[in-house]
Amino acid sequence: MSDALPDLHRAPGVLFDLDGVLTPTAEVHMRAWQKVFDEVFARWGIDQAYTDADYFAYVDGKKRYDGVASLLHSRNVEIPWGEVTDSPDAETVCGVGNRKNDAFISVLRSEGIAPYPGSLALLESLREAGVPMGVVSSSKNAGEVLDTAGIRDFFAAVVDGLVAERDHLASKPAPDMFLEGARMLGVDPAEAVAVEDAVSGVASAAAAGYGSVIAVDRGAGPEALREAGATGIVDDLARLLTDADKR
Repeated sequence: MSDALPDLHRAPGVLFDLDGVLTPTAEVHMRAWQKVFDEVFARWGIDQAYTDADYFAYVDGKKRYDGVASLLHSRNVEIPWGEVTDSPDAETVCGVGNRKNDAFISVLRSEGIAPYPGSLALLESLREAGVPMGVVSSSKNAGEVLDTAGIRDFFAAVVDGLVAERDHLASKPAPDMFLEGARMLGVDPAEAVAVEDAVSGVASAAAAGYGSVIAVDRGAGPEALREAGATGIVDDLARLLTDADKR
């Protein structure tokens, strides 16, 4: 499963999404969203059940509250936005988002997380080759995930949900976060490589003008990823290792 794949070891910089690309935290996010939306839909009498397809279409890759609003809009449900300090029990976009975050953090801290083996191997290989690397993640929990997975030291730049909120960066699929990642890493997006698994993230990197946008297909599907702007698709980052790395 691949198209034209660049040699990342020759890139001036590589910007990675985190959840679903470097670590299997996307699976934890999916379980947390499922739990919260099942409860919300039951409470509000929403008949159309929440599914994995909804996750990929409306939530995956976006900032937390934008994902809530997008999903509820798909069900013709409008509720107040609220404030980031809202209680997890509040019937606001922020309240629902905060409830999901509590569920995610609980699992992360009780079960921990480790990077995908292929992703870790690629990070080690790129570091040995001297390639600057950064993370562009919509998650406000990116720092804790990087620390828990033991991979924070690989990255010279991290643009996460906290940075996006502080600097008023629009959520993926807007180009803002990937543009900021390139700026922080000191690279020209047209010469850099972005690695994503979410349709919204691929679209964000493509809109930011990245010369190569590699998609890791963890369930979004190759057609949707290509349509969003992926220039190459793999099923594991180990596919991007050189022959020397594989020996």
